[in-house]
Amino acid sequence: MTKTYLPPVNEIDRKWYVVDASNQRLGRLAVQIAEILRGKNKPTYTPHLDTGDFVIVVNAEKIQVTGKKSSQKLYRRHSGRPGGMKTETFEKLQARLPERIIETAVKGMLPKNTLGRQLFTKLKVYAGPNHPHDAQQPEVLNVNTIPGDKA
Repeated sequence: MTKTYLPPVNEIDRKWYVVDASNQRLGRLAVQIAEILRGKNKPTYTPHLDTGDFVIVVNAEKIQVTGKKSSQKLYRRHSGRPGGMKTETFEKLQARLPERIIETAVKGMLPKNTLGRQLFTKLKVYAGPNHPHDAQQPEVLNVNTIPGDKA
């Protein structure tokens, strides 16, 4: 009887990738980032193990959305106190904290359990073109934009 292959946890090879978010669509970029964080692009993917890689996202302030989402898409957060709901549009959040937009989109695509929280720690998002992870020698990851896709 053959058994299902499980990669040994100490032999999982983790790479670092850099993704440039300038002129990318938010949802399409977030799907590809979540897939790499989970490790679904590897032959050793196992649903209950963290087999994914690290992802560094730069130029988060240049992310784009289509249609009227920039003025209609809302981001909500709650302080936990009565009446503590804060609501903010995409435009205002992009001006204030552009990193949070990508983090929120990717976090929503990860599992809602301890594994998802562990995977989320491997995502590093920066507003500008610089990042402090040069020592990890990250590879540049080209994410495909759909030709003819209009903003």
